Amino acid sequence: MAQDNPMPPDLRQALEREQLGAVLGNPSGDVTLTEFFDYNCPYCRASVADIHQLISEDPQLRIVLREWPVFGAGSLYCARASLASLRQEKFWPFHAGLMGIKGEADDRSALRVAEAAGLDISRLRKDMDNIEIARQIEHSWLLAEKMGLSGTPTFIAGDFGAFGKQSLDQLRSMIADVRRSRS
Repeated sequence: MAQDNPMPPDLRQALEREQLGAVLGNPSGDVTLTEFFDYNCPYCRASVADIHQLISEDPQLRIVLREWPVFGAGSLYCARASLASLRQEKFWPFHAGLMGIKGEADDRSALRVAEAAGLDISRLRKDMDNIEIARQIEHSWLLAEKMGLSGTPTFIAGDFGAFGKQSLDQLRSMIADVRRSRS
């Protein structure tokens, strides 16, 4: 893990606290792990089980999932639907379902997953058009651009970052590095 330069406080605030979608784990955790992801990214899909494992084994971990739909229109539709699912308090089953899609994640597959997750489809569609959802996605795009991210998944914890598929042990190590750097 590289720790090239410390993240400026205003950028950390924007990354970890502003225009948030899903916050998993402990909302007051001592370490925040942020993942920039896309529902059509195969490596993002592979990391879902690891994220779930990290949450279950580390009661002090806070995870911020940042929708960054870089793979086109289907990804954007899924990102909007995912953020809208938060309003029905069914984010995790919907998120995990979208990440489990075989093939392309798009409007048709997203609506099938939404139905299976028990979401109210008409409310979901209405909520997807809310300006706050567009702002959340735009904010993540701007952050990714400002930080010079190269794609999904990108994981950031403290001043440490990693691009691409990370093993569970690599993510654990990144979190441990943050804790060591603060002691």
